[in-house]
Amino acid sequence: MSSLSRELVFLILQFLDEEKFKETVHKLEQESGFYFNMKYFEEEVHNGNWDEVERYLSGFTKVDDNRYSMKIFFEIRKQKYLEALDKHDRSKAVDILVKDLKVFASFNEELFKEITQLLTLENFRENEQLSKYGDTKSARAIMLVELKKLIEANPLFRDKLQFPNLKNSRLRTLINQSLNWQHQLCKNPRPNPDIKTLFVDHSCGQPNGARAPSPANNPLLGSLPKAGVFPPLGAHGPFQPTPAPVPTQLAGWMSNPPTVTHPAVSDGVIGLGGPSITGAALKHPRTQPTNPSLDYPSGDSDHISKRTRPMGISDEISLPVNVMAMSFPGHSHGQAFNPPDDLPKTVARTLNQGSSPMSMDFHPIQQTLLLVALDFLLLKCNASVGTNVGDIGLWEVGSRERLVLRNFKVWDLSSCTMPLQAALAKDPVVSVNRVIWSPDGSLFGVAYSRHIVQIYSHHGGGDVRQHLEIDAHIGGVNDLAFSHPNKQLCVITCGDDKTIKVWDAATGARQHIFEGHEAPVYSVCPHYKENIQFIFSTALDGKIKAWLYDNLGSRVDYDAPGRWCTTMAYSADGTRLFSCGTSKEGESHIVEWNESEGAVKRTYQGFRKLSLGVVQFDTTKNRFLAAGDDYTIKFWDMDNVQLLTSIDADGGLPASPRIRFNKDGALLAVSANENGIKILANSDGLRLLRTFENLSFDASRASEAVKPSVHPISAAAAAASSAGHADRVASAVAISGVNGDSRNMGDVKPRITEESNDKSKIWKLTEIGEPSQCRSLKLPENLRVTKISRLIYTNSGNAILALASNAIHLLWKWQRSDRNSSGKATANVSPQLWQPSSGILMTNDVTDINPEEAVPCFALSKNDSYVMSASGGKISLFNMMTFKTMTTFMPPPPAATFLAFHPQDNNIIAIGMDDSTIQIYNVRVDEVKSKLKGHSKRITGLAFSHVLNVLVSSGADAQLCVWSSDGWEKQRARYLQVPAGRTPTAQSDTRVQFHQDQIHFLVVHETQLAIYETTKLDSVKQWVPRESAAPISHATFSCDSQLVYASFLDATLCVFSASHLRLRCRINPLAYLSPNVSNSNVHPLVVAAHPQEPNQFALGLSDGGVYVFEPLESDGKWGVPPPVENGAASSVPTTAPSVGASGSDQPQR
Repeated sequence: MSSLSRELVFLILQFLDEEKFKETVHKLEQESGFYFNMKYFEEEVHNGNWDEVERYLSGFTKVDDNRYSMKIFFEIRKQKYLEALDKHDRSKAVDILVKDLKVFASFNEELFKEITQLLTLENFRENEQLSKYGDTKSARAIMLVELKKLIEANPLFRDKLQFPNLKNSRLRTLINQSLNWQHQLCKNPRPNPDIKTLFVDHSCGQPNGARAPSPANNPLLGSLPKAGVFPPLGAHGPFQPTPAPVPTQLAGWMSNPPTVTHPAVSDGVIGLGGPSITGAALKHPRTQPTNPSLDYPSGDSDHISKRTRPMGISDEISLPVNVMAMSFPGHSHGQAFNPPDDLPKTVARTLNQGSSPMSMDFHPIQQTLLLVALDFLLLKCNASVGTNVGDIGLWEVGSRERLVLRNFKVWDLSSCTMPLQAALAKDPVVSVNRVIWSPDGSLFGVAYSRHIVQIYSHHGGGDVRQHLEIDAHIGGVNDLAFSHPNKQLCVITCGDDKTIKVWDAATGARQHIFEGHEAPVYSVCPHYKENIQFIFSTALDGKIKAWLYDNLGSRVDYDAPGRWCTTMAYSADGTRLFSCGTSKEGESHIVEWNESEGAVKRTYQGFRKLSLGVVQFDTTKNRFLAAGDDYTIKFWDMDNVQLLTSIDADGGLPASPRIRFNKDGALLAVSANENGIKILANSDGLRLLRTFENLSFDASRASEAVKPSVHPISAAAAAASSAGHADRVASAVAISGVNGDSRNMGDVKPRITEESNDKSKIWKLTEIGEPSQCRSLKLPENLRVTKISRLIYTNSGNAILALASNAIHLLWKWQRSDRNSSGKATANVSPQLWQPSSGILMTNDVTDINPEEAVPCFALSKNDSYVMSASGGKISLFNMMTFKTMTTFMPPPPAATFLAFHPQDNNIIAIGMDDSTIQIYNVRVDEVKSKLKGHSKRITGLAFSHVLNVLVSSGADAQLCVWSSDGWEKQRARYLQVPAGRTPTAQSDTRVQFHQDQIHFLVVHETQLAIYETTKLDSVKQWVPRESAAPISHATFSCDSQLVYASFLDATLCVFSASHLRLRCRINPLAYLSPNVSNSNVHPLVVAAHPQEPNQFALGLSDGGVYVFEPLESDGKWGVPPPVENGAASSVPTTAPSVGASGSDQPQR
């Protein structure tokens, strides 16, 4: 619409307002979107006309237009929700929650959960963040202040908040002027014309009654404008054609920043309390609650968090309401733009292997482990096998070690199809098209240009073994991916034969074949949404199709932009779908799709006009897109079609570099010229890489030293297969499905997996005997507590929860500050011993019980919302936000002695009892589903494996039992092998905790530490203290399962390498206890590991003290792993766990 047309709307608005057509005025304001009437908006907010408020806003912005808009709608809907709760209208509140607020769950799952929990409170003001909420009128007034600031700062409202300065009745004046002009054109103008209509031009009749000639046809007057069209007015000119619509994203705003100065306001924070703004980080979980009306969390509440940081947030505003806020990373509207620090931009490593990388993938858990497929083909003759060609390499980029180099070789030529044998005989050249890790990192797949897919099992470090070889397609295998429909790990492949195939990852059996493409299939992208598993595929004719695992044909048929080489990927939280493609002519496109409509939602700008190769891309942090184009890496914010920034990585990149992020987005591998790979890092990535730089040694000597310690995940998978469990290998990590990734590696001599010393140096155990040799922090004390019985970190990693022997729970919370920007638990900053404003404590039921003599136990829900706990009496369910007791159940006898949540359903709890039974209890229906009998003494440990679908139990009888979690039948049992000459005490506990691979588990007993393999219940590693040593009081895996932290009754602490249970660091009591305390028999009773920081752990002591430990920042880790004897094989995987393992009352995370 031209500027004059826009001005005409303003004239009409003025006229309607003067004529008192109030409803019509606001309808035109909303429909035209030209003028936002703040006064009218304020009135509707004050009156609580929420439907009209949102309807009016809809003419100017939508919820997902930008972060300012998102917060505007959130504040309105939150206020509507709180008012319903205040009126005790629960049904209306639930309706608002589901229909209006659930849309925000994908942006901030934690906040949505907390909002949902308000339904469980009698008065939502019991929530500390809402304690200052007043009455409805004052709350609306406070909210309106914030809304006005957000609207003024929102670029979509630019130039729409001020009505033009017009003289009264401007439209009438213009009409009068027009009539006067028309009257002047009359041949015989009358002195007082009688104008009765505006529908036709005015003309005074001739005296004899004849009509005057039309001015337009009067040659004396020359050419005049046609009726109904304004004449040219100065520089404006006539009406102009309507220009193409401008995207409403932040693109226009970023390129044309507003010239007016807006009040400083953050564009992205939404919070429970009043509209205050902080720089808290946003987390993106995988799923969201599906039934907010329940007062107990469902299994859907499990989530994977991703931390992001605000980008260019303007000055913060403090309003008179205390808020727990979560920030949406946003842009400052009044500042110059700088690329966010979250992007990996610093070249931290340059690696070289002598071949050009074609595909790359970081290990999903061990995030510095990089798998690379190389373009260079090493041709060898091998009569018995056929041909040796393309390379794959495995690198530890932190230490610059190449752990593995494998050339292509057909493992069993006799089992290959005749077409493959003939093809290899005719032309032995084979290249690698794709490499990718399985979701848990236990396997990786290699797709070759000739028929073959090879699956390797990874047992940690450089221990890579052949697992499966599949003659998958006729012609090339263009892509592969892993998926897990029906809890079964599968391999998905596509190829030149125009098909997609699904294979059992354990046996190699083909399960599905999808036909329907009319051209070679270029890529596959498996995904699941709302429990529906499906696969997207793209072909070289530009067609995108989607398949369910039912052999019923394609469900969709889209055309990809570019209509040639296209790959697809979801954001990490699985909510947004993107594709990247390049046409045969070189035009490249990255787009976001609207899945429900099969249409392009937004197209990202900034590519070279004609790319010099097939552009490949990746996503990270649910926030950024990256692609290699025009000798650079280009970045976009997912919410902004304009290019965010581009970097050249210090030069030396090919025209279309291949790229791949690691899972956390802290590292980015980029292919470089001269067969190189550059590893780019942000600040977190640099810290991660520095942990590998503490030792320097001669690589040639190191290669002669000990072999790397290994963690055989694939052996475990094979064992699972032999035991009939391979079909249950499941994944907790979403598959990105990004194709064609690649990264380069530096020219470095091979080094071993774990930091090992030169043979010229003698390995020495790291002894820490003074406080200056490590970081330790004693947490604030509660004088009522005399002994810590149980200890756990919250899943978010920003708090520690303890259960004392007197049945009182203590919660320490770390806050964000200048010294602790992440807000995570740390030994550098003291936390707050936290209580709600009510001052109540979470205290277990101890009726007719002496809690000091009871066996305490607790378990924390996955979303940190609830803790279930017992101290010899009834089991209590506490709300972690308010400390209120939600319910109690199961009065003794028997008494609960151990609690564990089911990994797939938080409503199912395994409860170990002091009568030696295990009860499987459903909280939602208040019913015991099964009672398991097999122990002879009280239960002391429970741990679930979500891969094997089993429950492992341990008891005071030193017996281990494995139970199926499907039918709860006992599968096998074995008594602990107590070392000769050791007699355990009558109250000796046996604890169990699963390794990340969910196949092995740690057993902790006062006489030993041991690693067991579940399917055979065999002890594969054991460590026994000397006879003169103090008994073990407790132990736990680090969050990445690389270490074991153990405490002893003499207050000594030991750190073991988990792969071989070999001691690497010992912390003596004087390093953290004062001499008078260390001589008073004070000792640790329980150890807890941080859920994200593998080198942080906490201790609970017999005097009520709690300590947090971390190595010195200059060290970065606990000691140096001891050398492993030549030929020694580890049976425990070295891969890090996806989040953490459960055991010792630490629930599975």
